[in-house]
Amino acid sequence: MIAAGRVRIGGQIAAPGSIVGADDMVCVDGKPVVAGTEEKVVFAFYKPSGYVCTERDRHATKTIYDILDYPQRLTYAGRLDKASEGLLIMTNDGHLIEKMMRARHGHEKEYAVRVDKPITSDVIEKMQAGMYLAELDTHTRPCVVIPRGEDDFTMILTQGVNKQIRRMCSACGLRVRSLKRTRVVNIELGNLQPGEYRRIEGGELEELYSRCHLKPHKSTA
Repeated sequence: MIAAGRVRIGGQIAAPGSIVGADDMVCVDGKPVVAGTEEKVVFAFYKPSGYVCTERDRHATKTIYDILDYPQRLTYAGRLDKASEGLLIMTNDGHLIEKMMRARHGHEKEYAVRVDKPITSDVIEKMQAGMYLAELDTHTRPCVVIPRGEDDFTMILTQGVNKQIRRMCSACGLRVRSLKRTRVVNIELGNLQPGEYRRIEGGELEELYSRCHLKPHKSTA
């Protein structure tokens, strides 16, 4: 409908990727579209390794939606690749997803990483300073790298380049053995086990929305 020019936002013909503000009037074929009253929910979900972040992929044998059975359609804010595990924020609030995923907002994501060789101070400095990734022809932002052992460390990123940690490690001659996301913004994986999820509520939810410069939707439950 958008491609056909049938959708208007504030009187202007919409284009794919157009952003709709809270006060914008959206019309299809000249008729206003009324926002639904579906309750907004946010979950912390532990994605197990081996599962794919997708809803429809005929090549995927196991997807996160095989585990996360919820009556409302939920979308993830920031995917994890098949081999990775850890925290996914799942929600039906499109505004929250948009705010969390925009790189310019610089929201933190924290990872526990284990590699196949001892990490050196030179490697840590190289990663922290930001690196050029030839495969993607892009430079990574400066980040935080905290050694935890001979071959494992914590990494805190503020961007979401495709397979960023794996590519950074590869550029330093390292292979990632395990990769787990433990925090997104203020939400922590905590004691969740693979395949488990919990609803984010109360002060934790309010802080998440506040950091994303949004007002949380009040629960109707």
